[in-house]
Amino acid sequence: MEMTGSGSVAALTAAYEVIRQPLGEILPRLSTLLAELLPHRAVAELSTHCAHSPFKTYGDAEITGRLSTADLAPLLATGTPGRPWQGTLPLAGAERSVLAVTSHATPRGAVLLFVRDADGGEADGGGDDGVLPAVDEPAAALVQALWDVVTSHFDRLAAEAVPGALARSRTAAGTRARVIAELGEAYSAALTGLLGVLRSRTLDDAAARATATDLAVSALVELRAEAERDQEIAEEPAGQAFARLAESLRPLVRYSPVRLELGAPDSQLTVAADVAHAARVIVRAVLLRVLEQETVTRVHVGWQLTDDELRATVRDDGPGTLTSDGLATGRVTDRLDVLNGRLDVDAVPGWGTTVSATIPLRVSQDPAPDPLIALGERELEVLARLALGHRNRAIAQELHISESTVKFHVAKILTKLGVGSRGEAAALFHAVA
Repeated sequence: MEMTGSGSVAALTAAYEVIRQPLGEILPRLSTLLAELLPHRAVAELSTHCAHSPFKTYGDAEITGRLSTADLAPLLATGTPGRPWQGTLPLAGAERSVLAVTSHATPRGAVLLFVRDADGGEADGGGDDGVLPAVDEPAAALVQALWDVVTSHFDRLAAEAVPGALARSRTAAGTRARVIAELGEAYSAALTGLLGVLRSRTLDDAAARATATDLAVSALVELRAEAERDQEIAEEPAGQAFARLAESLRPLVRYSPVRLELGAPDSQLTVAADVAHAARVIVRAVLLRVLEQETVTRVHVGWQLTDDELRATVRDDGPGTLTSDGLATGRVTDRLDVLNGRLDVDAVPGWGTTVSATIPLRVSQDPAPDPLIALGERELEVLARLALGHRNRAIAQELHISESTVKFHVAKILTKLGVGSRGEAAALFHAVA
């Protein structure tokens, strides 16, 4: 992009104004700086480097409230870095003019989407479809350059994140992965029920349509309820938790020859919502695998509770050839690992398979705290550089402090961590981060 001296200074100043903001303010600042050059109603980003919040929006709530990662993921997959794309997309219930900018400054890329402002009028000859004039090449190139700078900044922050930021990011990533997996399970259950309706030979077209509609509506209600439910602090009675499981399982076999038998827990105990939900997800995943066997005619699903554990069992009368390797998919093992549970498979050829998932209800003690939590921000900065092998003088130069101040911080770090040497402190840092 060709620029005059003053234009270059303006562009560099704009970049500086953006990246100096806190992470949560970078997108709003970028939007504000580009508002005159590129009028827009909303802006959204999908930045794959960020486990904490990869999808962000800013602007008109009428639009941002209806955008999702599903809108941006295709743009990220098909976009060409350095070549902004302009056109129209169906977004937030209407065809809208957009500018999409892709950057590969981070390992898996990042995309920035501007939903342009149509208030300025239509293009000459644009008709009634609201298509706007194309953004001129210098303006698009400036937007591309700014986005490359911002994503490079993101990549550096991700690569050099201090342990506290890493811990928050990993916690958020784990929660997001769990929610996505849970919604995926719910979708699988709904689709299996719909397939059962479509394959049924006992329903005519009208009945099939009505039944499929009921299943779809029920699935949507369940998905919305799951998305809104607070899983972190809530508890629910064991019987109620199992009843929710039963409701999600019945559509899977409603129009199949398999008879589903349910054994509700004979207990008045309550269980943590994350335990109950994990047990439901595991049972659904196992049942889906069991139903893939051709000779199964009966499946029994039950829960048993003691003061110390919940045991969920799925027992079939199939060929008895299922193995723990075939059942221990990521969605099952990941949940059991997090909750310190285990999966047992007892298969008897010719008689069937019994799968048991055991989840502890009690934790003997709280998880060990982050050993670095006692350190202040400056001490973390010193420790991060110490862990990279930097000496005191280099650390002092990098942090713009005196060498004696570095020595003071190192002494405080060793005391707070309860270690006797710089090497032990570095090893502890690497173990945590």
